[in-house]
Amino acid sequence: MIRFAHSEYLYALAVIPVMIVAYILFARLRAKSAARFGNPQILDRLAAEASNSKRVAKLVVLLGAVACLCVALSGPRIGTRLEEVKQEGVDIFIALDVSLSMKSEDIKPNRLEKAKFEVRNLIERLAGDRIGLILFAGEAFTQFPLTTDYSAAAMFLDIVDVDAVPVPGTDIGSAIERASESFDFEETTTKVLIIITDGESTEGDAFDAAEEAAKKGVLIYTIGLGSPTGSPIPVLNAAGQQVDFKRDRAGAVVISKLDEPGLEKLAAIGSGKYFRGTNAQDELDEIYKNINALQKREFGVKQFTDFEDRFQFFLVPALLLLLAEVLMTENRLRWLAKWNPLRKPGEVES
Repeated sequence: MIRFAHSEYLYALAVIPVMIVAYILFARLRAKSAARFGNPQILDRLAAEASNSKRVAKLVVLLGAVACLCVALSGPRIGTRLEEVKQEGVDIFIALDVSLSMKSEDIKPNRLEKAKFEVRNLIERLAGDRIGLILFAGEAFTQFPLTTDYSAAAMFLDIVDVDAVPVPGTDIGSAIERASESFDFEETTTKVLIIITDGESTEGDAFDAAEEAAKKGVLIYTIGLGSPTGSPIPVLNAAGQQVDFKRDRAGAVVISKLDEPGLEKLAAIGSGKYFRGTNAQDELDEIYKNINALQKREFGVKQFTDFEDRFQFFLVPALLLLLAEVLMTENRLRWLAKWNPLRKPGEVES
């Protein structure tokens, strides 16, 4: 398998057709200029040593050098074999609430940004554990499956916002069911589901889903973001400026309250713990300490190993072709022209 460390350099190959077009235009311009200068037959005699085929050959050599140089700069790497690498860790799914109520600002800057900050910190601390992310509002979907590619996980986390799930509501049960479907229960790894939400489950039956997941051995931890007294939900315009608060059909401001009893019950069903989110504390850090105390199991990850740089296989030919282009002249090779069956009589006579 071939990979490129800097694949953006391959775009430079687009200069090759540009060079070909420029050569054709220059050749036509040179021919027109020569025709204006004097009689073409006389000029051909004066430039008898010049060879159009040598000019084309020099262009081909130069194009080959440019192509090899672009590929060399892109850093080609070759993986020699595919093998299963054994790692030891825990499978962790984060179920993140992205309903509109997560924009409430009783936790600064708001509930959702606080949650993303903690998940990002957790990703940076992981070592060998697999992590996945499920987003939910009125329904749930997998943002990314279980992976040890922490840089990709952080990238997918950065783009999460309240518009990630188009269906309004807060269906915690669907998030638990999605996690249960995504875990591979044929593997013996410890499976953990961390639910981060304000706890206002307006859809489905989260407790039944939690009981089914617990029967399969899934540990459930919950983090409640918000305050029991509640907070209004800001409404922002396209520029990100607050223009109002969310209101119900009667025109009253909607207050989003943290449902601690419900989240505590979910954690109890899943043999985990409940944590109350605050501005200062990193609740996921506490959960990760609990997870690290669990028995970690081995799992296999198939990946290409022994990736080695192969840029020198293209850099050396590029340098040799550049040197050859510099040393090549545009004059005919007289000894080779003698064997040309298409030459005219006396064309190369000295």
